[in-house]
Amino acid sequence: MKRILDSLYKRKSTIYKIFLFIITTALIVYLFPKGGIFKYEFTKGKPWQYENLYAPFDFAIAKTEEEIEDEKKRITDNIIPYFEYDTIIANTAKELYEEMFASNLPTLNQSSTRDQAKLFGRILLNDIYRYGVLQETYSYSSNRQIFLNKGNKAEAVTYGQIQTPNAITRLINSRIDKSEYTKFKSGFVALFYDLVKPNVRLNDKLTESTLENELAKVLTTRGGVSRDSRIIAKGEVVEGDKLQILSSLKAEYESQVWSDKNFYWIVLGYSLLVSLALMMLLLFIRKYRTEIYDNNTQVTFIFFNILFMVLITTLVVKYRSGYIYVVPLCILPLVLKAFFDSRLGLFTHVVTVLILGFVVPNSYEYTFLQIIAGIVTILTISESFKRANLFISVGQITVVYILAYISFHIIHEGSISNIDWITVVLFVISGFATLIVHPLIYAYEKLFGLISDVSLLELSDTNSILLKELSNKAPGTFHHSLNVANIAEAAANEIGANAMLVRVGALYHDIGKMANPTYFTENQSTSGNAHDVLSPKESARIIINHVIRGIEIAKKYKLPDRVIDFIRTHHGTSTVYYFYTKEKESNENVNIEDFRYPGPKPFSKETAILMMSDSVEAASKSLKNPTSSLIDSFVEKIVSKQMDDDQFINANITFKEIQQIKKVFKRKLTNIYHLRIEYPE
Repeated sequence: MKRILDSLYKRKSTIYKIFLFIITTALIVYLFPKGGIFKYEFTKGKPWQYENLYAPFDFAIAKTEEEIEDEKKRITDNIIPYFEYDTIIANTAKELYEEMFASNLPTLNQSSTRDQAKLFGRILLNDIYRYGVLQETYSYSSNRQIFLNKGNKAEAVTYGQIQTPNAITRLINSRIDKSEYTKFKSGFVALFYDLVKPNVRLNDKLTESTLENELAKVLTTRGGVSRDSRIIAKGEVVEGDKLQILSSLKAEYESQVWSDKNFYWIVLGYSLLVSLALMMLLLFIRKYRTEIYDNNTQVTFIFFNILFMVLITTLVVKYRSGYIYVVPLCILPLVLKAFFDSRLGLFTHVVTVLILGFVVPNSYEYTFLQIIAGIVTILTISESFKRANLFISVGQITVVYILAYISFHIIHEGSISNIDWITVVLFVISGFATLIVHPLIYAYEKLFGLISDVSLLELSDTNSILLKELSNKAPGTFHHSLNVANIAEAAANEIGANAMLVRVGALYHDIGKMANPTYFTENQSTSGNAHDVLSPKESARIIINHVIRGIEIAKKYKLPDRVIDFIRTHHGTSTVYYFYTKEKESNENVNIEDFRYPGPKPFSKETAILMMSDSVEAASKSLKNPTSSLIDSFVEKIVSKQMDDDQFINANITFKEIQQIKKVFKRKLTNIYHLRIEYPE
């Protein structure tokens, strides 16, 4: 049992990666929409590339969205509105007419004339209220058919038959002018002005309800295709009805294939494909980015970003698939480039796009657009910590998106007259959304303990609190750190290492000397040496402890772990040789381990560069009358001794790169110690 546990413990990193791989695959498959994938790819206006296609089952031909919208619009335009007729208002007006007639027309004295005039007015009032008077006017045409509800009865009339206030005035004037009662016109007009009240209004609820019922009856299909009937022949152009039939078959297939019977098989298929894509990514990292593969936190970070992008995209596909291009997928390569490098960022982006190709509509178009955009992102963004560069890159990405989309549209439609400008706007929004990458990088730094170029730039500021304290307490050490930073940065640039990281590591590598600055030669004055009163072993302990003190100070000021690594490793497991030989003069049985730094040895190109730069710069102070040949042999001697001590055995640095670094050191030191002309005083 113990042997099994020991074996598991030794393989805990591999076991964790397997667990992470399985969990990520399962979550991605779970997020996928529940539907199958049609096995044929076709494009409008392009020939059918496969053999003759026959219907595998009976299915209905779906109408296009344009056809459905046109049909709904036609129904909406032709819907018969319902108006409510208020009989109480009409009856009240007729009753009041009998009472108000005499008071409004007092000059009608003869009973026969009065009765005839009264009958004339009654007929006119009945004509006015036959179809009623509108409370407000609507934009219907006069011959538009409507339903007029009188109580429980609905009468079909035209909109023009219902009176409006203006029409009533014209009707009254016209009738009176044609009658024998023109001299009583003012009396009749005043009477009807007081009597006639609007009594017809539009029944919004009933009209809307009727419209909804009619719209609900709109069929989404037209006709059907029988099983085994030929749909399209090889080489036939996919357009018109053929395109619609193929689209209908695809939709029907994807809805039918995901059934209880096939569920587990489809999940298995998705799982195999997703795991294959993730496996390729893991193998790439293992072969070309070993240091990342060995760091479980960084592998987790990469898988988390893939899962995060899949989550956002699948949510958009599920609820608003038309907005698929608003998802800023280019954030992924930007983030990975900020923390790692361009190749890993692009490779991860491509793998993510391939996975998303299973779920997005128009998968080929989507995949092409996103891969092109990812390549542009990697090629255009440099020094992402500079805000201007990010804005320029986002602008270029957006332009490429739009150009590629327009190109696809021209291929499909043959013109640019009916481009969907909403999609173009979505690309612009996606570009602006990409700018969230900076706060996202900051959040990732805190969450995963990573460090980006933005943070390195902030740490390289010599006006920071910690570096100011170093310059005040140990000015000689501060000056030494600046020189080491300049030399190390040049060497890193020469071999393609992370120059910004090396510079920051060099600036902070000796901060532990602040605890006892006078015990280090660069901070000592000419008045004396503090080590003169100490034994060699005590002096060595103080010198060695500056590494431990540096780590403590760095953690107190919350420096990133990648910067603290430079403090840990800048002396490796080398010895404080001066005090060792001094102790050996008086004690032949001296233990060399008392004079050895605790390590660890450098384990990256960057930490190896700092060790070489630190040793060469510090020792160069002892050179008297340096010449070019003296500097060359001096650099060769120091670096060769470190190599003989196996200080770089854990670092992924080659002999060729070390030779290049030594050339940089020689050039830099020659420039520093070049002969100067003595000017007369």
